[in-house]
Amino acid sequence: MESLELEQLVKKVLLEKLAEQKDVPVKTTTRGAKSGIFDTVDEAVQAAVQAQNSYKEKSLEERRNVVKAIREALYPEIESIATRAVAETGMGNVTDKILKNTLAIEKTPGVEDLYTEVATGDNGMTLYELSPYGVIGAVAPSTNPTETLICNTIGMLAAGNAVFYSPHPGAKNISLWLIEKLNTIVRESCGIDNLVVTVEKPSIQAAQEMMNHPKVPLLVITGGPGVVLQAMQSGKKVIGAGAGNPPSIVDETANIEKAAADIVDGASFDHNILCIAEKSVVAVDSITDFLLFQMEKNGALHVTNPSDIKKLEKVAVTDKGVTNKKLVGKSASEILKEAGITCDFTPRLIIVETDKSHPFATVELLMPIVPVVRVPDFDEALEVAIELEQGLHHTATMHSQNISRLNKAARDMQTSIFVKNGPSFAGLGFRGEGSTTFTIATPTGEGTTTARHFARRRRCVLTDGFSIR
Repeated sequence: MESLELEQLVKKVLLEKLAEQKDVPVKTTTRGAKSGIFDTVDEAVQAAVQAQNSYKEKSLEERRNVVKAIREALYPEIESIATRAVAETGMGNVTDKILKNTLAIEKTPGVEDLYTEVATGDNGMTLYELSPYGVIGAVAPSTNPTETLICNTIGMLAAGNAVFYSPHPGAKNISLWLIEKLNTIVRESCGIDNLVVTVEKPSIQAAQEMMNHPKVPLLVITGGPGVVLQAMQSGKKVIGAGAGNPPSIVDETANIEKAAADIVDGASFDHNILCIAEKSVVAVDSITDFLLFQMEKNGALHVTNPSDIKKLEKVAVTDKGVTNKKLVGKSASEILKEAGITCDFTPRLIIVETDKSHPFATVELLMPIVPVVRVPDFDEALEVAIELEQGLHHTATMHSQNISRLNKAARDMQTSIFVKNGPSFAGLGFRGEGSTTFTIATPTGEGTTTARHFARRRRCVLTDGFSIR
């Protein structure tokens, strides 16, 4: 046999063998040695499409193994992840970010969240199941970049999708590092590359291109109202997590010592950059002084000097009436230093008594400054809290032993998360029951998102059978 004929025969046999293998690893066009990182949005999305075409053939058990692999591989990296995030963004603190990333790894639901529904009767059986969308386009913030990436990757891959991330440029390095690590973990678990992808240079333009890419059917946006609105204009299905301004109500029946400790814990956690954190306190007059005293006992600095309050206002809020981004996620000590205010201890939180119209109460500061608004009774407390929440329907907390009041506040506030007698972060499953999420989709109605929200509900009907009643 001639050498040319032999070569052709070998090629033919090899191609036939490859065709028989359903799960041949997808060819990667990843740049250099960086797993999942591409030069262009289109290259990344096309690679993710190819990867998801293979991934959708995997069993649920194989998806469970992928989720398990992510959890196990990231545990040893938690401190490094937290340290890198703080070093790059300058927001929050390492200790609390370790807790947040641990929460994302441990309490984000996986495949178990994909429930099945069935209806049977004389005419047969109807089955409802949750199937993947394909490639999800996701925007991640700079405030909680790593927690969002971990949480969403677990949920999206559990639902059978691939994901293209558009991280915030302010958290570029930690985001790319983590996306590369996630993609590598997934590839080593299931043999498929490019299920978690992004571009080398994240930008607003890249995010816009992702939103309009024809191969991206679902957008998951964790960011401010501007980027959520932009995503909605794409004409695609959008899961949008917007802003919040969570108030905390304290009435005269509350356990004031516990309420004070919980509020300081929640409002100071990671320097208040969580969107669910207490942004204001509305307290009934008869217990306000004792509440302030107890908050001080728990590490809050109560600023009472009018000139100092003005100094704080000047550095925290710009002339345009918006948050000073330079101080977002900074510690109370750093904010005091910027304002030129001295303090003889290291405060966890700054508290200021204000009226309901003060910028500290109306602007989502995302820093450890919390106004306390004094009101005569519960009815006015609820009215003021609703006003301060501004119809965002994101998060609220309340401290009371009166069940009917707790119920009324929960009904009237209509928030995605309502925490009773606990710190705000209990609403994410930290020191509280239930799963966690870092994408709270209030504008689009999903609320606390999990794997089931990243899947399509499909209906399959079998007539004349499968009913044994």
